[in-house]
Amino acid sequence: MNNDVKISLRAARINAGLSQKEAADRLLIGTSTLQGYESGRRIPRWDLIQKMQEVYNIDCRHLKLTDS
Repeated sequence: MNNDVKISLRAARINAGLSQKEAADRLLIGTSTLQGYESGRRIPRWDLIQKMQEVYNIDCRHLKLTDS
């Protein structure tokens, strides 16, 4: 994957074939917390970003955490 390509948390989850509930369960967080991360209202901690990398099967350098 090109280093310039960024994918949103929502797109990464969908590409992994997971619903919000499934992803939240695997990440050991609440669905509303995941919704906050996907909407950009909240920024996940580094350890959670690393877990997302595993669950979504994507290099965390390619995750777009905010819309800005």
